[in-house]
Amino acid sequence: MKFLRELLDKQKPLFHKGGKLENLYYLFEAGETFMFSPNHTNGIKGAQVKDAIDLKRMMITVVVAMIPCLLFGMYNTGHQHFLAVGETAGLWEDFGPKMLLGLQLVLPIVIVAYAAGGLVEAAFAVIRKHPINEGFLVTGMLIPLVVPASLPLWQVALATIFAVVIAKEVFGGTGMNILNVAMTARAFLYFAYPAQISGDQVWTYLGDKAPVDGFSGATALAVAYNAGVDGEQVSTALASHNSVLGDGLFSFVNLFVGWIPGSIGETSTLMALIGAAILIGTGVASWKIIVSGFAGAYLMGLIMNAFAVNEYMAMGPEYHLVMGGLAFGVVFMATDPVSASQTETGKWIYGLLIGVLTVIIRVTNPAYPEGIMLAVLLMNVFAPLIDFYVVKANKKRRLQRATV
Repeated sequence: MKFLRELLDKQKPLFHKGGKLENLYYLFEAGETFMFSPNHTNGIKGAQVKDAIDLKRMMITVVVAMIPCLLFGMYNTGHQHFLAVGETAGLWEDFGPKMLLGLQLVLPIVIVAYAAGGLVEAAFAVIRKHPINEGFLVTGMLIPLVVPASLPLWQVALATIFAVVIAKEVFGGTGMNILNVAMTARAFLYFAYPAQISGDQVWTYLGDKAPVDGFSGATALAVAYNAGVDGEQVSTALASHNSVLGDGLFSFVNLFVGWIPGSIGETSTLMALIGAAILIGTGVASWKIIVSGFAGAYLMGLIMNAFAVNEYMAMGPEYHLVMGGLAFGVVFMATDPVSASQTETGKWIYGLLIGVLTVIIRVTNPAYPEGIMLAVLLMNVFAPLIDFYVVKANKKRRLQRATV
């Protein structure tokens, strides 16, 4: 590390004002601060008390919280492939080959997302002459986790570039975006390339091997919706789906743990909750948004039960909490400190409405069985309005107290 520090110090004058590479200063500064702590001070002498957290440490904490979802997603990708081709029956059989296959499929998606987004960030930093912010450390990991492992790499790059430019840089960069960047990337893919982001055959990698007879890669949400249409009890339909691969593929336990087809990082509610514990414990994410998000989904599930006209509406509300990307979206997307509500009361309202809207979209929209993506993006737009009325109500209460 000392050698690297000395090497950077020798090259630094080239990037300072008047140097041959001064136009690339912010690229150099980004690399230097990524490897070493910045040497900036506030110029005040004497003892100072500072918070240990800064933007870089906050972003790294979020990335660390996503690692359980990433590692589980890698293994589950290989596991689902082995199930599809009928090569294994146990969860932990052939651990090495499963993990290796998942690594081969997932790692390129992560690299492409970081490379594409990083190039856009660097280009805007050079053009605008401002430092490269660390916000993309999180976005570059989130995007791979919300797409299937079978997604073409060029679509990953295109969606990442679109999201960073349209949802972030046009608003001024890190801290200025009104939409969650990763959710914007997924929305772009869903509407631009629906065949590669949704449908029965995209969730399980089959490679050059033919699937076993009767296999379908349908998600639990699709099975639940079809059961409602056919009048079959949802819990029965989930338990019996893909029985050729073994009973209980979509049992509640499997849904909670994540042994199901789906996007790379979204299948496991358990891993998302581990990430939530890290984020809440470090004070990075708001527990109010997470709790109210789950509560909103559960309450809306109960309301659907009360007015059920089909089996999908009658499905137990607890299933909504473990199906689809609800847990991942509530923990990692809804809690985005930039696009979420900023007031404490607003966070309760914001999270609650995300959970409510997710279930409404799932149950009432036959063309879109998942709802967390649209719910988060919609509430991103309304978050400033929620905060406005919360602040307005608070001012009104304080004025009333002042006149007493």
